[in-house]
Amino acid sequence: MKAVRIHEFGGPEVLRYEDVPDPILRKDHILIRIRACALNHLDLWIRKGLPGVTLPRILGSDISGEIVDVGEYVTGFKPGQRVLLAPMVFCNHCAKCGAGLQNQCPEFSVLGNRVDGGYCELIAVPAVNVVPIPDSLDFIQAASVPLVFTTAWHMLVGRADIKLGQTVLVLGANSGVGIAAIQVAKLFGTTVIATAGNEQKMEKARELGAEHVVNHYQQKISAEVRKIMNKKGVDIVVEHVGAATWEESVKCLKPGGTLVTCGATTGYDAKIDLRFLFSRQLSLLGSYMGTMGELHEVMKHVFSGKLKPVVDRVFPLAEAGAAHEYLQNSQMFGKVVLVP
Repeated sequence: MKAVRIHEFGGPEVLRYEDVPDPILRKDHILIRIRACALNHLDLWIRKGLPGVTLPRILGSDISGEIVDVGEYVTGFKPGQRVLLAPMVFCNHCAKCGAGLQNQCPEFSVLGNRVDGGYCELIAVPAVNVVPIPDSLDFIQAASVPLVFTTAWHMLVGRADIKLGQTVLVLGANSGVGIAAIQVAKLFGTTVIATAGNEQKMEKARELGAEHVVNHYQQKISAEVRKIMNKKGVDIVVEHVGAATWEESVKCLKPGGTLVTCGATTGYDAKIDLRFLFSRQLSLLGSYMGTMGELHEVMKHVFSGKLKPVVDRVFPLAEAGAAHEYLQNSQMFGKVVLVP
């Protein structure tokens, strides 16, 4: 099959389009012909070099396609079914997995990180990772859902305990997590303030449901939020930007407010004044991906049309390097997708 692999860490130039052996179908796995694979910022970090990643490696966590074959131990699936894949990798037998907390499994990872992912034509995965999709959801849309919507759901519902009537600040409205978080927050009847980097992205954030949008390049986020909220601050901040916005994000919280973060796109060395933390009784929460239960909950809302993937641009698999450059330049509003 054709695949894009990295044999060394570096820039987009290390992505190599080449022939690789077809995956071997285990008796408890399902073989999928990949029709689309969406990019995430995680792909860029792995390409640049992350601990625990062995080479060569096929990147790509968000995958949709058709079942080609099923292992003899697998039931309930058949060739030709349209599916998407849960991006999570977990042991499925430890105490955490047994409790439905797959993202706390000691072996937890994602497709394309410590195992090969979807920048290719075929992939074999455990049956637990396979989710059938309706005909109303095309492959490109389906590939744009799993990682970011599960992440946003876990952040807001699983960790921050979002409630009706709250106000939520979403950083980086143009990102996959930002787009998903705005929609999940609106699903729970909250008021959303979002940030974006230009007028076009700001308008698209409004179209998704954000009542207020701040230009994070031209305006001071905390000052604008205080104006919007009459100096009260917000209940929840959805953070994934990191060092560049951390202090501003903390300042935006009302007393007793919650900041939940799932990433550090601009760096991990964030600082906080502990006096501010304890005197205002703030909650700072970490969030990592989500559980299989949360993925299935999200998909019900996607299938019903209440949550909608946003696709920015589609690239052929052979142009994965150009897709990486496009993503790392933050030119997009929505998902960037590869098609074999």
